[in-house]
Amino acid sequence: MNARDLKRQSVNPPPTQELYETLHFSQATRVGGVIWVSGQVGIDLTTGELAEGMDAQARLAFDGVRAVLDAAGASLADIVELTTFHTDLRGGIAEFARVKDEYIAAPYPSWSAVGVTQLARPELLVEIRAVAVAGSGPG
Repeated sequence: MNARDLKRQSVNPPPTQELYETLHFSQATRVGGVIWVSGQVGIDLTTGELAEGMDAQARLAFDGVRAVLDAAGASLADIVELTTFHTDLRGGIAEFARVKDEYIAAPYPSWSAVGVTQLARPELLVEIRAVAVAGSGPG
């Protein structure tokens, strides 16, 4: 691996470019094969609409993680670490876990679930961030 392979790259799928320009953060940063995905929430990236309920918000957040990883040249199967932030950890973890299992298959990545008092908007229930290594997934 040479120095060029280790250049930091910002990853921002087209629907997220405005966030990059106004809030000054990347949806993901890639160095070599490692990709750090910023927190994704239950807001539709194309319409900006907030989903209602844990199931719908978790699905949109995982869809966001998938879109960012696709743009970075990876997939959900390449996730090696998952961190989730929940405004009602005990009340919503079972429903979240069911949705997670629809998106993340074995072998499962490391996962930390953290209870928080608030997220960026008061209606948000969950935020998902991930670390992936491109090409590391099964298959």
